[in-house]
Amino acid sequence: MRYSICLSYNGAEFCGWQIQPTAPSVQAALEQALSRLLGGAVPVTGAGRTDTAVNAVGYIAHFDFDGPLPYETSDFIYKLNAILPRSVVVHEVLPVADDFHARFGARRREYTYFIHRQKDPFVAPWSWQCGYPALDFDAMNEACRYLLGTHDFSCFEKTGTDNKTSICTVFDAFWRPYTPSYLSVISSSSSVISSGADPSSVISSGADPSSVISSGAAPSSVISSGAEGEVEKSHPYWYFRIAADRFLRNMVRATVGSLIEVGRGKHSPEWIAELIENGTRGDAGESVPGNALFLSKVLY
Repeated sequence: MRYSICLSYNGAEFCGWQIQPTAPSVQAALEQALSRLLGGAVPVTGAGRTDTAVNAVGYIAHFDFDGPLPYETSDFIYKLNAILPRSVVVHEVLPVADDFHARFGARRREYTYFIHRQKDPFVAPWSWQCGYPALDFDAMNEACRYLLGTHDFSCFEKTGTDNKTSICTVFDAFWRPYTPSYLSVISSSSSVISSGADPSSVISSGADPSSVISSGAAPSSVISSGAEGEVEKSHPYWYFRIAADRFLRNMVRATVGSLIEVGRGKHSPEWIAELIENGTRGDAGESVPGNALFLSKVLY
């Protein structure tokens, strides 16, 4: 019988999803926990690779087990989470069709990358401090248009990979500002203290990384101040979202690095189209750090 698993993980402690001979991986941690719980070796197949330090929310995997699980589903998940390291959490385990495949059955994958433009120790573990003094996000969003469609994206692919093809179809790509929710809470709590307001009123809709990942919110809803124009461009917190049928190794991080070069004015937006058409990995921008990248959605 086949089962799907929905999980999330903090990638800081891992070399990525896939098992490696000399480094800890999420796949190995999950297989060890399942094997301990089910009393035998349990291979797990995931929705795809993630690089070292990259995070995932709602990641999908599957495994096969002969017969029903030995515990009620809620108990099974509880026991599995008790065995797994604190950096991995299982949300759901479900029986699925025998032909369900976590990797080959996925129709769309989404990644989200976070940057902050001022020093902030509270978002630093999951966001990249991009210290360039000026970034033109209009130009960066213009450049995103050239990513859309079906192309050979080898210019953004890590060299030395064994992919049979570098062709992917990108459905969506954009930059949006957001406001971390802790800022909204702190701001609201200070007014609560002075006004004597009901503490429940401090619960804010200001988006943090987790809510940005799950909501796909439009700009107006993720900027708590509703700022526009020049104020919006100077906003200190931004995320990049890209959705495609598949991704190459290092593709998102290299894409973000290249879009940052457009934002800095080193290249025009049309440079992205030129890279895709004729460029190599050496022509594209540098890869940005992996800790700020989330595999944020997998659709079947």
